[in-house]
Amino acid sequence: MFAYIKRKIQVNQYMNKTLSVCFVCHGNICRSPLAQGVMESIVKQEGLEKSILISSAGVSSWHVGEPPDSRMQDTANNHGISLNSRGLHFQGHDFNQIDLVLAMDRSNLDALKSLRPESETRDKLFLFRSFDPENKGDLEVPDPYYGGGKGFELVYQMVERTCPKILEHLKAKLTS
Repeated sequence: MFAYIKRKIQVNQYMNKTLSVCFVCHGNICRSPLAQGVMESIVKQEGLEKSILISSAGVSSWHVGEPPDSRMQDTANNHGISLNSRGLHFQGHDFNQIDLVLAMDRSNLDALKSLRPESETRDKLFLFRSFDPENKGDLEVPDPYYGGGKGFELVYQMVERTCPKILEHLKAKLTS
């Protein structure tokens, strides 16, 4: 009972504010939909679905409307995560609606920077692994598309340990 009351109080402190986060990779079929699915899962566990809006997109339009790669879906399912997104193409005007944009690698980051001046992205555009407590200076999430199953699992492990830190960041912004 006390745990329920404590959770209700925590949820209520965020109810007046909404933040949005978008995970971005190249085609929006592997890394970014996984990050979206993991983040949706932990946000739901915290009861913050109305305060934190989550999306994913690609810097290219190659896979618009497509579901996530089946190998990434299998990896996510093996960990109890559902991937329900469809491929989207990130546009420059999306920066106006999104509070935090997280690029999966430097190539994605550069593509996103080219859509808006630095002054408009300085406080909202970062590399995803800048939140990874185990990044050891490596800020790239490798694209598993052309590799084997181990690549998909490696990406899952990176995403799974990084998303809680992103949630901490967003929760701090919700209360500030």
